[in-house]
Amino acid sequence: MTSPLKVWFERDGRLLRLRLDRPKANVLDAALVGAIEDALERHGTVAELRGILFDASGPHFSFGASIEEHLPKQCAAMLASFHRLVLRIFASPVPVLTSVRGQCLGGGLELASAGHLLFAAPDAKFGQPEIQIGVFAPAASCVLPERIGLAAAEDLLLSGRSISAQDALVVGLLNEVADDPEAAALAYFDRHLAPKSASSLRFATRAARHGLIESVSAKLAAIETMYLRELMPTHDAVEGLHAFLEKRTPRWEDV
Repeated sequence: MTSPLKVWFERDGRLLRLRLDRPKANVLDAALVGAIEDALERHGTVAELRGILFDASGPHFSFGASIEEHLPKQCAAMLASFHRLVLRIFASPVPVLTSVRGQCLGGGLELASAGHLLFAAPDAKFGQPEIQIGVFAPAASCVLPERIGLAAAEDLLLSGRSISAQDALVVGLLNEVADDPEAAALAYFDRHLAPKSASSLRFATRAARHGLIESVSAKLAAIETMYLRELMPTHDAVEGLHAFLEKRTPRWEDV
């Protein structure tokens, strides 16, 4: 079976490249999440590594996590593995850069925003649409307020709307908007990260998020419990997921 993730090194082993490779949606299902975790486990601690760059094949970065895996029988396992990955990226000892084209939604935005530096094409769109199908985004509820502030995070989390790359730049989600975001990310790496001591860079990366890693991890554990024990037993959460899969309008009962 073809791997859903392309993995290789560049810049004399100083940069690890991870490319989501299930176009056009690049859905973050169990297979893709597992492949990313395996790549980070195998290669993320190489001594000379100075950065990790995520991007994606096809016109879109990711439509998010698998809706089928959100259903009651699978959601506990899905959340556990995906949240483990998000926390691994958030706590990465080397800078994680992400290049985005097209849609970056749901779990795709949770993965991208957990990293350190984000570059996007002018046509990129960012959103957490989970509330539109009757659920919410646990990882984004923890990571986005730290990255873009509570007001901007609550806008995305409560409305489910998507914003443009330019709006994402204004609220601080992005570092740069560029016609070729991959080239922009590589240029940043070459200029600002590649010349640095890999050892010292790891200390700086850890120091920048000192205290945040522990607080985000604790908050995410509590929110995951809320999702599984309080949200998923409700009618509307399950109804919204089934309505999405059945391509129909959900019938809310407000419970």
